[in-house]
Amino acid sequence: MRILTGPRLLAAAFAILYGLFLFWYGGRGAPLTPSEVDALLAEVQRNAGGEGSADSEMLLALRRVGEADDGREFYMLNLMRHREKAVYPDGLDYDYDVQAAEQRYASGILPRLLKRAALPVFVGTPTGLFLQPQGADVWDQVGIVRYRSRRDFLEMVAEPGMSAVGVHKWASLEKTQVFPVRPMLSLIWLRGTAAVLLALLGGALHLVLRRIPGYRAA
Repeated sequence: MRILTGPRLLAAAFAILYGLFLFWYGGRGAPLTPSEVDALLAEVQRNAGGEGSADSEMLLALRRVGEADDGREFYMLNLMRHREKAVYPDGLDYDYDVQAAEQRYASGILPRLLKRAALPVFVGTPTGLFLQPQGADVWDQVGIVRYRSRRDFLEMVAEPGMSAVGVHKWASLEKTQVFPVRPMLSLIWLRGTAAVLLALLGGALHLVLRRIPGYRAA
């Protein structure tokens, strides 16, 4: 009976790590059912402070997102125009600094995103105009966030405390347009990137460990 060697154990450990990454990263799941969409929207209502307190247009937008769920990963495209001064609801004691409001939103939303393998894959600012129909909106910032599924997106929105996080976003934004995008051609290949990085790390660790007596022993 052959005993596992150090290199085999190392390879197995990194294979397990990659498997855990694939499980976390996801991208394929069961679509939301109508009853699940209803339950999540009801949770959004409750967390917003009770019946009638959540914006009806927002609830309708969330319903459209949920009803179109196919269980697959997608990207959310965010077009944003910022206010000159942050505007908070009465009773909230924050200053008028838009950047501070954005930072408060980022510190609240990023842990919720990463918990669900939702990753901001692009953030940028327009550097001028090219083709723009008359009357079209002008945006200050463009952001793209990858989600495992629309289920993840709605569960995050329905999570307790999200309304307190979102208030910072709306305080900083004068206007925004947000819509989901299904990838047709994408060079954002994080599964492959993770595999290459783990292979490189495992190879480097192997080069270090092979100097230790017994690492290669059969």
